[in-house]
Amino acid sequence: MDRERVDRATDDVLDAVGPRLRALRRDRGITLADLAATTGVSESTLSRLESGQRRATLELLLPLARIYDVPLDDLVGAPRTGDPRIHLKPISRFGMTFVPLSRRPGGVHAFKMLIPGRPEPLEPAPQTHEGFEWLYVLNGRLRLVIGERDLILPPGEAAEFDTSLPHWLGSADGAAVELLILFGLQGVRAHVRSGPHP
Repeated sequence: MDRERVDRATDDVLDAVGPRLRALRRDRGITLADLAATTGVSESTLSRLESGQRRATLELLLPLARIYDVPLDDLVGAPRTGDPRIHLKPISRFGMTFVPLSRRPGGVHAFKMLIPGRPEPLEPAPQTHEGFEWLYVLNGRLRLVIGERDLILPPGEAAEFDTSLPHWLGSADGAAVELLILFGLQGVRAHVRSGPHP
């Protein structure tokens, strides 16, 4: 009986892999043809894997985990076991530090962002990219430039904007700034509610 329960649980995990892979690929905006070209796995095999007609194997999942840049456990929906601590890996870009707070593939990604203090505040150098961003200032005073608007956000203030507009984030006074950022692809916006709706 125990063996049957284990086999059934294993089947349930494997059955869920296909829909998870399809959702991940669509979230990333990748076609089956593109995925086949980058992984070396045939388009028909990938299609059958996503539809559940082909069982997931380590040989098929490893290249997909590399392409999607997600842990293998996330592809199969394995429960977290062992050490409950989260080992965050900071990323340094543009002189700032980003600490990823979310591990879910696709959808909205959460980061803690650290802007280091400097003797003199930097001059804005606006950039554009696809997506939508929501931010909340934890500490320090953030200077946020969006198009023609030049704003100063103290701790406790939030903002959201379309990142296809030229934008820049920096310290307003040269002191360090800490903020939380939610970033999603175009059309994915943060929904913040202050209380229950009638």
